[in-house]
Amino acid sequence: MTGQLVKAMLTTTDSGATSITFQFNPTELNLKRSIKLNRAEGTRTASGMPKISFARPEPATVTLSNLVFDTYEAGTSVYTKLDPILKAVDFVSESVQRPPIYVLAWGSKSYLKCFVTDIDYSLTMFLEDGTPVRAKVTLTLQEVDDDQA
Repeated sequence: MTGQLVKAMLTTTDSGATSITFQFNPTELNLKRSIKLNRAEGTRTASGMPKISFARPEPATVTLSNLVFDTYEAGTSVYTKLDPILKAVDFVSESVQRPPIYVLAWGSKSYLKCFVTDIDYSLTMFLEDGTPVRAKVTLTLQEVDDDQA
């Protein structure tokens, strides 16, 4: 081990989109994957359980909670760090009618190709003049196929 800290990030190759490097690494990644089921109404197995057929896997989701961004020491607005995150839910351009596609990566591990579905943030510290200098952010990401990018 080299002992060098590696930052988690959302990388992108979309023109007009900015990669997002987390100022402080997440303390946990919450991953969820499920299977879509088809339940036939009124049909039951011999034991009385509803008959189920397996449709397909649903896209994985990842939630990154309590990400901290802080610009207190710089004395500047924390929005300088938040702007790339807030733009993650905008369309890439007028010609590309979708949000930016990212790859969630941390060190040598790429977790999934995804887009940001939800951003929830709180401004938690302010300078005397009201400038926000600290924010806590939660991001929800949804997996996307290579052919959708």
